[in-house]
Amino acid sequence: MHRVLKRKGLSRKGLSRAAALLALAAAASAAVAADPAGPDRTAQGPQDQWWERLQALCGKAYAGQLIRAPEGDDTFRDRNVVIHVRDCSDDRVRIPLVIDDDRSRTWILSRGAGGIELRHDHRQADGSPDAVTLYGGSTPNAGSADTQMFAADDQTREAIAGSGQRSVWLMEIHPDGRFVYAGNRVGTERGFQVDFDLSTVVPAPEAPWGWED
Repeated sequence: MHRVLKRKGLSRKGLSRAAALLALAAAASAAVAADPAGPDRTAQGPQDQWWERLQALCGKAYAGQLIRAPEGDDTFRDRNVVIHVRDCSDDRVRIPLVIDDDRSRTWILSRGAGGIELRHDHRQADGSPDAVTLYGGSTPNAGSADTQMFAADDQTREAIAGSGQRSVWLMEIHPDGRFVYAGNRVGTERGFQVDFDLSTVVPAPEAPWGWED
């Protein structure tokens, strides 16, 4: 049975993570502004390790727990949240994010010479693209074996008015059995985090809207 998410206040640990995410976001924004072409990514060791950890999850589904969310944002609050690392190839991984019966969301992670790119694919129930979809960004640096950060790009600015390079997302895959998905709007308190328990595999949800099994 999927976990039912419980409302939580922002703990000291959550505050520390939020502060760290803000610091990373600020650094990423500064780096992108200073060098639009992006930094030199010749050293891919940490991303190799992170990608291998991601690939090891292929075919499995995991339940999530809300850690923090903006006041009034009930997207994840008191919901059953499951990720399914459903579709994997050497250079692309698609991960549906299912919230209760809502199968509209899929994370698309693509790997190329310039790093790793994250896209949020949102669909209507009939499979057609949502009005806001395919936003995201790419890694501004090599990151670490545990953590990869994705800084919003021009495509995101077009998809979400006012976001631009001020939004960042974080994905962490920890050896202790945690997968962390977090996001933040730089310079604001708007942030969220959901942790997934990799120690327990749960039943896989149905295919996302618009997918063919």
